[in-house]
Amino acid sequence: MSKPIRTTVIGSYPFPGWLEFVSQNLDKFGAADIEEAIEDAVTTAIHDQVRAGLDVITDGEQTRLDFNLSFYGFIQGIRNNTSATRKFGPAAHDQRGKHDIVGNLTAPNGLGAVAEYERLKRLAPEGPILKASIPGPYTLSGRLLPNNTYKDRYEITEALLPIVRRELEALIEAGCKEITVDEPSMSCYAYKADTKRFVDIFNRTVAPISGKCNLSTHLCFGNFKGRPVGYRSIKPMLPDFLDLNVNEIHVEMANREFSEIELLAPFAEKMNVAVGIIDVKNYYIESVEDVVDRINRCLTYVPAEKLSVAPDCGLSQTARWAAKQKLFNMVAGAKKIRESL
Repeated sequence: MSKPIRTTVIGSYPFPGWLEFVSQNLDKFGAADIEEAIEDAVTTAIHDQVRAGLDVITDGEQTRLDFNLSFYGFIQGIRNNTSATRKFGPAAHDQRGKHDIVGNLTAPNGLGAVAEYERLKRLAPEGPILKASIPGPYTLSGRLLPNNTYKDRYEITEALLPIVRRELEALIEAGCKEITVDEPSMSCYAYKADTKRFVDIFNRTVAPISGKCNLSTHLCFGNFKGRPVGYRSIKPMLPDFLDLNVNEIHVEMANREFSEIELLAPFAEKMNVAVGIIDVKNYYIESVEDVVDRINRCLTYVPAEKLSVAPDCGLSQTARWAAKQKLFNMVAGAKKIRESL
């Protein structure tokens, strides 16, 4: 890594309030208006991250109306199924959109991540490392309903795998040196699925870019509307997830009160570890002292030169005022520890 105790983010950042309005009233804006809004939103996300002092920044995923649902707009052979989701009651994952498969799954124009990265390169200042993120094929398959051609989630995953792989290759060709492949569905279902099969899927997805960038994967237990969905334990991921072909693995810790922190050690023997030390589901603002204490706990199991710190998950479900202060304190705490080494 470029420095010990690197400070990073997962990918998403809160939308400014006005972008929420634009996204809900697209019919009122022209194409030029929408592009201007996107550029302004990305600039805002960059500004907040740079001002916090992060070592690694993203575009805040400001063009994505949802962590992975927005990618379905690039995929041909699917149709939105408006009746497959629950409409009323408490917010939960079963209210997220689903799609029927009505043809062969293709994405002739890619998944949009390259255009996002090119915009980030153009708007970002010199200094921070620029990161792109993209959902892996297993996670991306989660909102597509099986049919006679694709009989289960694994068959859908196999159809999406080359699409994601091509997007990763295109990011490398665009000069991206830091890429996260988000596979939270794998961590959510590790307790009841074939984890060796998960590792095989992941490693085949990233094979063409292995060794060509700082490649990481993000594993969490869900954050739609600030709510988890999976069985929140790292233990079922071991030992198989140690064979993931990545430079860095990101593990959610803060929201789980650092339960199973000792299980960071076997990961640190095989790869760098980014630890979620900021709780994105909680509006308690971690103090600099909290951050220092949490990093010191992590250092018991992960050497400083292999440790990154980050929020537990993307910040898209956290109010911007809180996200800004949480990041600012996270960076300040990391700097304090780094200077004491």
